[in-house]
Amino acid sequence: MKVTKDMLIGDILDMDRGTATFFFEIGMHCLGCPASRGESIEDACKVHGTDCDALLQKINAYLESK
Repeated sequence: MKVTKDMLIGDILDMDRGTATFFFEIGMHCLGCPASRGESIEDACKVHGTDCDALLQKINAYLESK
């Protein structure tokens, strides 16, 4: 499955817990809180001032390598 901008962080974490590393890298350390799990990747990137396309590329490369 390919991760897209509109996917919820909680769904991605449920798909593969190893993706948490990439969220930690952008400063998103509150992955367990309900608000962050219900946030889209695009929204999280806006809040954390991160390039969404770069994050998606990292996550998708990780998932494809498995």
